[in-house]
Amino acid sequence: MKTKYLLLVVAITLVLSSCQKEFDPSSYAPELNIGGFTNSKQIAASNLVAHWAFDGSLIDSISNTAGINTGTSFATGIKGKSLQGGLDSYFLSAPSARITSLKSFTLTEWVNSGPPTTGIIGLFSLSNKSEFWGNLEVFVENGSTNDNATLKIVFTNNGKGDKTYTVGNVVNFFGKWNAFSVSYDETTSMVKVYVNGSRVSAGKLDGITGPLNFVNSGNLVFGTTQFMTTPSQTTSHSKEPWANFLTGQLDEVKIFNKALSDDEIGYLVKLEGRGK
Repeated sequence: MKTKYLLLVVAITLVLSSCQKEFDPSSYAPELNIGGFTNSKQIAASNLVAHWAFDGSLIDSISNTAGINTGTSFATGIKGKSLQGGLDSYFLSAPSARITSLKSFTLTEWVNSGPPTTGIIGLFSLSNKSEFWGNLEVFVENGSTNDNATLKIVFTNNGKGDKTYTVGNVVNFFGKWNAFSVSYDETTSMVKVYVNGSRVSAGKLDGITGPLNFVNSGNLVFGTTQFMTTPSQTTSHSKEPWANFLTGQLDEVKIFNKALSDDEIGYLVKLEGRGK
């Protein structure tokens, strides 16, 4: 009798052991929550007017518009893959009406680049078909070093007069992934620039007040300035020896139709930096 009882206990133990799941500590970890958000897609979702994730595609996931590639490829990014630039390399995309009609905006992108050696590095442009600079042009200035990068944002508003917002003394900007963000708020006329989620500059530009008015808009340009493409995106100018191409990477380029708050920028960068 004792033998049958012992065998029954052993059998029950074996069955229970086989049914028991192996303990996985990660399954008990709390979900990542930053500022009440668990994914970067949740931040200002209704204000997002364009998004290029570059995960093996040049499509803007908001407008479903495909880009036209010249020499770029894909590499490892901050999230999945990224756009890999190179000499004489860039890509163009037709902007949606939600982009060309922006009154306020925030542009966010991740950049991994070396410092400029033979010319300014164009990062992003909403081209203007007849002006020297685009309606919105973002680039890294010549003379930038790892200890002192200079970032420039040029506005061509109402189709006349370029206005340049300059941010100098940006340290450790090259040779690694950095989150860059710039915003303009029509209610305050303030330009704000952020690096890695922290505001590094804020101010106003003479002649830029109230709602923006981009006119004569052409293609969006990624990886160089509007006049370095072939053919040039503007009838007023062609290639310059002091301008060059991004030979590094871009990732997670987003455009919002409002000026995000400091907190929203910080949350966005932290989540994207963690792959969310």
